[in-house]
Amino acid sequence: MARPIILASSSQIRADILTAANVVFDVVKPRVDEESLKAALDSEDASSRDIADALAEAKAQKVGMKHPEALVLGCDQVLSFEGKVMSKPQDISEARLQLEQLSGQKHTLLSAIVIFHDMRPIWRHVGQVRLHMRDISDAYKEDYLARNWDSIKTSVGGYKLEEEGVRLFSKIEGDYFSVLGLPLIELTNYLTLSGDLEG
Repeated sequence: MARPIILASSSQIRADILTAANVVFDVVKPRVDEESLKAALDSEDASSRDIADALAEAKAQKVGMKHPEALVLGCDQVLSFEGKVMSKPQDISEARLQLEQLSGQKHTLLSAIVIFHDMRPIWRHVGQVRLHMRDISDAYKEDYLARNWDSIKTSVGGYKLEEEGVRLFSKIEGDYFSVLGLPLIELTNYLTLSGDLEG
């Protein structure tokens, strides 16, 4: 019998992706101090992959402890550049700096998902995508930030690939859904094999 599914995320794009895939779920937003947890892991020299995985598990656990009967999906995405994890820009100046650093360079997005059920994690996956940002002119960068700031202020790296941010890139290696923050193919495969999705 299919178990109820809960998305432990405040991300509208993740909810939209699941809805478009005809996955029935509820949303419960987790209260997790991401920056403190990220800083603690960073101080222990945790890898970018481990940071993404730990943040996803923390969110899944926070909600999963209150809903042990459900499959709780915890998700997180981190941007790794030159071995360091970038955080969401605090203001438009920080977004500008991130774009300046990434311009003409390669970086990696790591999208982690952990499923929590019956008080424990039962499945996890981390999708990795390599993105090649083209050299961005100063004029375009300023126009881009002015047009898109309201949308991208919650996005690390200063872009959303599903919007004008796609124009910043010359090449992308990896799964599109992982770029959006939810490794959908791996997730739906698991849920189908476990009998929680019809297939």
